[in-house]
Amino acid sequence: MSDRIKSIVHPLLLLAALLGLWLCATRWWGVPNYVLPPLEGVLAALHRGYVVGDFWGDFGFTLASMMLGYVAGCLLAFVVGVLFAEFRWLERLLYPFVLGLQSMPKVALAPLILVWFGFGLESKAVMVGLVCFFPMFINTAVGLKSTDPALLDLMRAFSASRWHVLTRIKIPSAAGHIFAGLQISIVLGLIGAVVAEFVSSSQGLGYLINASATTLDTSTMFAALFSLAVLGIAGSQLVRLLHRKLVFWDRGAHTQTLSE
Repeated sequence: MSDRIKSIVHPLLLLAALLGLWLCATRWWGVPNYVLPPLEGVLAALHRGYVVGDFWGDFGFTLASMMLGYVAGCLLAFVVGVLFAEFRWLERLLYPFVLGLQSMPKVALAPLILVWFGFGLESKAVMVGLVCFFPMFINTAVGLKSTDPALLDLMRAFSASRWHVLTRIKIPSAAGHIFAGLQISIVLGLIGAVVAEFVSSSQGLGYLINASATTLDTSTMFAALFSLAVLGIAGSQLVRLLHRKLVFWDRGAHTQTLSE
């Protein structure tokens, strides 16, 4: 069996086993519904949400805030990472402030963000951008600094400009680190979006989970959680696909697994 087929079959087998345990727990082992809802109840909530259409507004709101914050946060982090890697004096000047901002719990910043940007989509996107910024920034800066010194010496020997070295040598060499930052930011961005919706929102999957908790509607809560999981998996797989297509010279990184 090829590695590609194994990567699909093995998770599906594990999923089937987990669903079987879930079914046994709710039907025969006496687990209360408020702890673990019946599987058919969650499926009914998903049907009501995406076939009837009750969830699409909340799903679209979370997706929009996620995409806006993710793109803006990662783009800003990439630019700042490049500047820090290229100008050491700028790194020495600003790195303590960047580290201090990252050290602040984003949950503590959420009320202030709401005051500054309001209760709509903008505040959620800002929260996502803040959460996405640091992993993308660190991966970009570290990747650029990890460029092979021999290549840099060769380019300097041919009197290449700083811009030429950056775009032709450093960024391609750091592409693996950059895409790692993009992939980490997908998951953290979803966390930021949900946290912002928990704090104050009238839309979004986080709001849906929060509202369902007040009525102990665990079926709807699980349906919203599954929606977030699908959104995260889809985003992560899209970044991996772009990595394979764009970073074609780094084939070894595409075949690595966690077990290796």
